[in-house]
Amino acid sequence: MSEIEAQAQTKAPTAGSEGIGALSWVRRLYDWVLHWAATPYGVAALGVLAFAESSFFPIPPDVLLMALCLGAPARSLYFAFVCTVASVLGGAFGYVIGAFLWDQMSGFFLGYVFSQELFDLVGTKYSDNAFWAVFTAGLTPIPYKVFTIAAGVFRIDFGEFLFASVFARATRFFAIAGLIYFFGPPIRTFIDKYFNLLSILFVVLLAGGFAIVRWVL
Repeated sequence: MSEIEAQAQTKAPTAGSEGIGALSWVRRLYDWVLHWAATPYGVAALGVLAFAESSFFPIPPDVLLMALCLGAPARSLYFAFVCTVASVLGGAFGYVIGAFLWDQMSGFFLGYVFSQELFDLVGTKYSDNAFWAVFTAGLTPIPYKVFTIAAGVFRIDFGEFLFASVFARATRFFAIAGLIYFFGPPIRTFIDKYFNLLSILFVVLLAGGFAIVRWVL
């Protein structure tokens, strides 16, 4: 588990009645998100969810994307496109919040969405390598929303931020949709069990590939 993931998990209670209540609330929210797949508004809900998750909503769009793809495998790549575009636009909105509205909204985000410690940690990651910080957050289970808002607060180059977001989000969502498109419902168990691990492995291999190319050149 990465340092950022560990920091993010400290926001959620893990024991006692408070922890049980929090988990119950998250589960109800998860079920509410999932129910849209069985309605005529599934695609619109996917777009709204992907947009909102990039700045404040706690449930990732992957769950609804997977349900829609399983319900209509032939349209899987279209669903991935909608999810990618909406998520990148939501990331840009998060950037705007950080760049222009942070003084007015920091109390809400630091109190309810993520911790000050996690936010400060992201700032250090940006000082190391902004592109890889955004790309890794956009592809893996690391909370993307923290990076989109922090990108604006720390004034990361918007073009670099946008490119990393498109690259990461498209890779993540089209990987899910592509697996279902080509392999159908039986692949769901594989995605549920291994997708997060594979996404982290992909980042490690990609970073290693770039490092090798840079060393050779």
